[in-house]
Amino acid sequence: MSELVNRVAASPILSINMEEFYPQEERVLFDLKPFLFQELILREKEFRQALKELDWEIYADKWIAVTCTADAIVPTWAFMLVCTYLEGKGLGYVVGSLENLEQHIAETTLAKIDLTEFENRPVVVKGCSKFPIPLFAYGRLISLLQSRTRSLMFGEPCSTVPLYKRPKV
Repeated sequence: MSELVNRVAASPILSINMEEFYPQEERVLFDLKPFLFQELILREKEFRQALKELDWEIYADKWIAVTCTADAIVPTWAFMLVCTYLEGKGLGYVVGSLENLEQHIAETTLAKIDLTEFENRPVVVKGCSKFPIPLFAYGRLISLLQSRTRSLMFGEPCSTVPLYKRPKV
């Protein structure tokens, strides 16, 4: 009787699971709308005072998108002023939508990956996760890996969908 061998574990395939390193902390919206007079006009003196009185610690350990949901003309400096208060308080922030924030999180997170371990190796990008990872994060991951890997696959090491194979030279 022959010994059972786990060929997946013994293969040279590297697996990358975005769920293992993609941030799961809360994403929040900082909306300037409540700071506007009649949700239309920014009054500088009142705005500055309201920002000074705000408890900024509520943004600790959160990702923040700074925006204005009111149909009002808000000066650029108002968004920038909010950012000065957020600096060092949360995990990171952007001026824009929650989708812009998610793109920032993806870029920031993927920039920290040591890509040298994937050089000339077959790589499987795991697809099942317990929380949603945006599609553009997967696309960005492929853009970082494709030029380095021998091949790219999606799924699980035992059942993959081929995505890319480097041409033989």
